Amino acid sequence: MGSAVVRALRNQGYGDLLLRTHVELDLTDQLAVRHFFANERPEAVIMAAARVGGIHANESHPAQFIRDNLLIQDNVIDSAHRFGVGKFVFLGSSCIYPKLAPQPIREDYLLTGPLEPTNEWYAVAKIAGLKMCQALRREYGFKAISLMPTNLYGPGDNFDLQNSHVLPALIRRFHEAKVRGDASVTVWGTGTPRREFLHVDDLADAILYLLDTYDAEPIVNIGWGEDITIRELAELVLSVVGYRGRLHFDASKPDGTPRKLLDVTRLTGLGWRPKIPLKLGLESTYTWFKEHPAEARL
Repeated sequence: MGSAVVRALRNQGYGDLLLRTHVELDLTDQLAVRHFFANERPEAVIMAAARVGGIHANESHPAQFIRDNLLIQDNVIDSAHRFGVGKFVFLGSSCIYPKLAPQPIREDYLLTGPLEPTNEWYAVAKIAGLKMCQALRREYGFKAISLMPTNLYGPGDNFDLQNSHVLPALIRRFHEAKVRGDASVTVWGTGTPRREFLHVDDLADAILYLLDTYDAEPIVNIGWGEDITIRELAELVLSVVGYRGRLHFDASKPDGTPRKLLDVTRLTGLGWRPKIPLKLGLESTYTWFKEHPAEARL
């Protein structure tokens, strides 16, 4: 997400960008974050930093997911407010919504039911972050907006098989199965859950659009507005990669939330729509994956 936002900013002619890698600035270190803001005094902040991962990563490291995300958010949001940032964009996730929320998911369904257990630690942290932004806006007039993207994919994604999300994991597994000549590939779950996917360059475009045009407390969903089953997704990735083996679904593994489709009525009402269809986005993402093995975090 961060690299896509940087690409979009540069494409729009922005040159004075304050960029730091994790090695250069540990956002869980409060003193380091305050020192950065005190010295640099950014006019606007787009907060793309987070500890993220798929079902396996969330279930394996719940303490890391809630601790690191709470620390990152608290440090960055608090320092942005303290040092007079003019506009702040907080990026959450569609997993903030209840597991069994009515579909498509409207923004006002937040906190109306239990979360999906496999990622509740991350979701709780993200809910805390958006509520902190809203509280600072109410009490101090802090110009923070909170955007909730759907599932993302695209160049720069994490293709690690243990810690990635479903789509990059499928791309890598089918690619490696094709290279090895494997007869079949096993996918976690039943294949019946439905998911929505948005290309990260579309998200970056939406972020910059709303940075300029939106300034209010209510959160805004950012998505495509349509979803597909995990089986349909796997078959589409299989086709894009050119793998000719069989698909097998392991129903003993968790499915996660049955369906997660965002209602994007508020977003389209603000004048923005996505442009990159899923198949085209998958083709360009697979090309990037093959051409940038060192950057794919394998």
